[in-house]
Amino acid sequence: MAATKISTTTDGIAPQPTFEPFGSYRVRLVGSNMDLKTDFIATAHEVLSTSPDSGTPSKDTPGLYITGLGSQYPPFLFQPENMEDLIKKWFDSETPKFKKLLTINKNTQIKHRSFIKAYEDPFWNRLAAWSISDLDRFYRKAGVDLAVQACKKAMRESGYAPSDITHIVAVTCTNVGCPGFDLLVAQRLGLRPETERTLLHGVGCAGGLSAMRTAASMAQSASMRGRAARVLAITCEICSIFFRHNLQVMAEDTEALEGPDGINIVPIIFSDGAASFVLNNELVPGAKEAAVYSLINWETATIPGTTKELDFVADPLGFRATLTKAVPFVALRAMIPMFEKLKPFLPPDSKFATTGKPVEAKDFDWALHPGGIAILEGVQDKLELHDEQLRASFDVYRNHGNSSSASVLIVLDQLRKMGEGRESVMACSFGPGMTIEMAMLKRCAQRCVSDEDE
Repeated sequence: MAATKISTTTDGIAPQPTFEPFGSYRVRLVGSNMDLKTDFIATAHEVLSTSPDSGTPSKDTPGLYITGLGSQYPPFLFQPENMEDLIKKWFDSETPKFKKLLTINKNTQIKHRSFIKAYEDPFWNRLAAWSISDLDRFYRKAGVDLAVQACKKAMRESGYAPSDITHIVAVTCTNVGCPGFDLLVAQRLGLRPETERTLLHGVGCAGGLSAMRTAASMAQSASMRGRAARVLAITCEICSIFFRHNLQVMAEDTEALEGPDGINIVPIIFSDGAASFVLNNELVPGAKEAAVYSLINWETATIPGTTKELDFVADPLGFRATLTKAVPFVALRAMIPMFEKLKPFLPPDSKFATTGKPVEAKDFDWALHPGGIAILEGVQDKLELHDEQLRASFDVYRNHGNSSSASVLIVLDQLRKMGEGRESVMACSFGPGMTIEMAMLKRCAQRCVSDEDE
């Protein structure tokens, strides 16, 4: 795969192929209505590989089937004006950094975000930020509750009892306790003690597709051993409980947070949410017939020299997030070569496989991680996508914000409820590292669902 050359240093990561600069495009950081808007120029040249690293396209669609998805948001909606009120209550909102943050807050294009606590709750009105131990205990109750609800939806749609689940793979970046929250969820669901568990950490917003990639590897490994696999994947993020700390750090030291114009936009775009899916291998009876999506292929890559662009680290009073202004265009540059690498793996029964016409990005529906309006609008512009091809991503972003690892799975869940669409779906997300994850899926028309089916 052709990769992006970001810098001459690799931070210990093995060197990857590079491409020569060619052409340019502009990426908006905060949307078209933003007065204090910064445009960045990036160059990209896509070198297409005629022999993808991942092998020769199979003549048969891989036997990996998603038979159920579930997503769950907490019940409380946080409006942009609520965040403005909190900032004005606890910080000097007239300083340049907070004035800029409040301006961006009005122009994110997010109508409201889903939070685990209501705006009026005393949780938001303490004199000091909660300690990390307090937040850990809070997550391991509220976060587990949210994750269990999402899992029950996915299992119910699949028609599986807890005893049917053979593996679980879980993701979170907002809790680091041991044993992991995956064990707490497994116990609440009543899964068998011998259910194989895997917990991923450190993958952040890429985590939903990291979990899908891991689940697929588990299912294929089970196939090699002649065993049926029903893998329950879980993502859960409670981002809101760290916002107070992020704002406090920003008030004390803006140099530590290199967001747009030297501020931290994390508290105004992130939200809480959980998502789950059940992935089956071909040895599960009836999985193909019951499928919502079939998983065709996937790729992942780490972009050299970008480890400081996006991170999430522990401090005494919580987790501190960094999201730099480079993230949107770095992510966009990395997408093109990865998409080109996956294109040859369209299944033979796809309508594109028999036409002989070149496959383009606009031939897919896109389940793009709603990391921000800059990424969504930048991808739409660069790939020349119509609004409906990103309709689920925009819908999730505008109505719930960015729920980190859970978001891309929530987008996939929402997409199948929004009427007929393109046969093939490309899912993509980005996380710390910077890491890019991409997966090609095929819609299973017989399992189109609506909200009323849940």
